[in-house]
Amino acid sequence: MCRSYPNGGISVQFNLSSKERVQKQFGQNAEKYVSSEGHAHGTDLALAIEWLQPALDDVMLDIATGGGHVAKALAPSVKSVMVSDLTPAMLETARKHLTDSGVDNAHYVLADAEHLPFLDHSFDVVSCRIAPHHFPDPDAFIREVGRVLRPNGRFLLIDNVAPDDSALSDFVNLVEGIRDPSHVKCLTAVQWQSLLEKNGLLLARDLSRKKKFRFQSWLDRMAPTEAHRLAVSTILLHAPQDFKTYFQIEIEDGTVSSFETDEWIALAVKV
Repeated sequence: MCRSYPNGGISVQFNLSSKERVQKQFGQNAEKYVSSEGHAHGTDLALAIEWLQPALDDVMLDIATGGGHVAKALAPSVKSVMVSDLTPAMLETARKHLTDSGVDNAHYVLADAEHLPFLDHSFDVVSCRIAPHHFPDPDAFIREVGRVLRPNGRFLLIDNVAPDDSALSDFVNLVEGIRDPSHVKCLTAVQWQSLLEKNGLLLARDLSRKKKFRFQSWLDRMAPTEAHRLAVSTILLHAPQDFKTYFQIEIEDGTVSSFETDEWIALAVKV
């Protein structure tokens, strides 16, 4: 599949046979990711600026940009930002969002996170936010990040992660997989750290914290059918008490109102 984009965009060709579900899901829901409160206004966007300390001569890559929120936050502080995504509709939506917001130093490219179409040592900064749990091969993704970063380049990873406990991990991945058919797997923070180290990226700082979701908006954003919504609701309502405690599943009048998952924010430097 090829697609060209103006304003510095380039065409890329790759086999998407294993990732069509991602394209379908995000193509159908692109606008929701621009307006989603957790994506558009998360406190991690301020942390991204604080931790990355962008400079006006930095060249940046934002992988799996979604609604383009990280690119939008960092663009005023860098020389240029390459905005990439696997899904054409998502990338078009992000481009419109950034252009309407006055971002004029962005370029847009269709790109698979596991097969980036860039030369070695192309970027000073790479970011990827709330996306890697959709990637079938996290090792390939981190390897590609390490390849395209320049020496001493910075990489910011933000994603939902699974608890170390295997039963809790299986639970959150089951719930996510039913709600969103494009979900692959939330790794643990320890697993991510291992992949970073394996690929020459030194963890400089990290933060583990809870992330609260308003259940209905989270469910409606990606659940493809009423059957999926019912299944997810039923699983949370009837979860074991220790699961309800860990994920802070709040129930009001017999329905789930909110719950929490684990989020990991990590800054790594290419050694």
